[in-house]
Amino acid sequence: MDSLTQIVLGAACGEAALGKKIGNKALLFGAIGGTIPDLDVFVGRLIYDNEIDIMAFHRGFMHSILFTIIGAFVFGWLVFKLYNRGIRKNTTKQKDWIWLFFLSLFTHPILDSFTPYGTQLFAPFSNYRVAINNISVVDPIYTIPFLFCMIVLMFYRRNTSKRKLWLKLGLGISSAYMLLTLVNKVYINSVYQNSLKDEGIVYSRFQTQPSVLNNILWYGVAETETDYYVGFYSLFDSLSKVKTWNKLPKNHHLASTEDKEINTLVWFSNGYYNLIDKGEGVIRYNDLRYPSFDKNNPNNGIFSFTLKKIDNRWDVLPFDGRPPSSEDFSYFWERMKGK
Repeated sequence: MDSLTQIVLGAACGEAALGKKIGNKALLFGAIGGTIPDLDVFVGRLIYDNEIDIMAFHRGFMHSILFTIIGAFVFGWLVFKLYNRGIRKNTTKQKDWIWLFFLSLFTHPILDSFTPYGTQLFAPFSNYRVAINNISVVDPIYTIPFLFCMIVLMFYRRNTSKRKLWLKLGLGISSAYMLLTLVNKVYINSVYQNSLKDEGIVYSRFQTQPSVLNNILWYGVAETETDYYVGFYSLFDSLSKVKTWNKLPKNHHLASTEDKEINTLVWFSNGYYNLIDKGEGVIRYNDLRYPSFDKNNPNNGIFSFTLKKIDNRWDVLPFDGRPPSSEDFSYFWERMKGK
């Protein structure tokens, strides 16, 4: 999920592990631990110069279970050696710090796994991307109450019951909301499955996920032999069916998956993609796991790449599309309300 959410969750893990011993400093170190996996964004740019390679590196090994185990011992040992000095000597144990970093590192990729982006939990042994698709990458309803509880918690002494209560409240509310999104996911899947059947769309597979910033408006994509069908459904819709399906041609013939970069993008998007010929050797790659809020052009997805071969390798060109307009946001808002 987004960086703020991971910081909040990491801080909560730090509090659970060491809050009674070091107070608010546990929140700080937990937040640092919760941020470490996302530093792969910067590490990737140090290793690669191709944007597709950089993107594929994100949520890879630094989001894996193996990295969590190694990182917990390395960071736990290092921070303990730096912290266990002067007046702080013998106030904590090395195992406390290992536990703090294990919790903050482990919960980061686990939380990410609930989003559509996908997380390589089993790297480097497998590049399978775990994606449950039940919560948006950014969801204020999950984050804001959790953040509020962590802020309130900071104003209580480290050994008070009220501090523990606010920690439990933050973890409890966020976890309850996460469970609600899973319930929504099960219901939404049944809506899309029945809607496809009613429309007579013969599909090989389909996928659903919340749109952005909420868990009310959902988006689904179904694959047929030559096309994809995409559509929205809001929990506020009057009928339990997808109102409108948009048909998008695959056009997979425009780029071969034998090219390493295209193959990487196909893997990244779980095979849900279509291509548009822009002319002069340029193609647009639409990752159809993410919707378009342009009601006039369902091919104008919010997650797409303009590609061109540079030095015999496909690479991403600077963004050449239009940013979302006020009309797009209005459509998104109205559609979320079930209109």
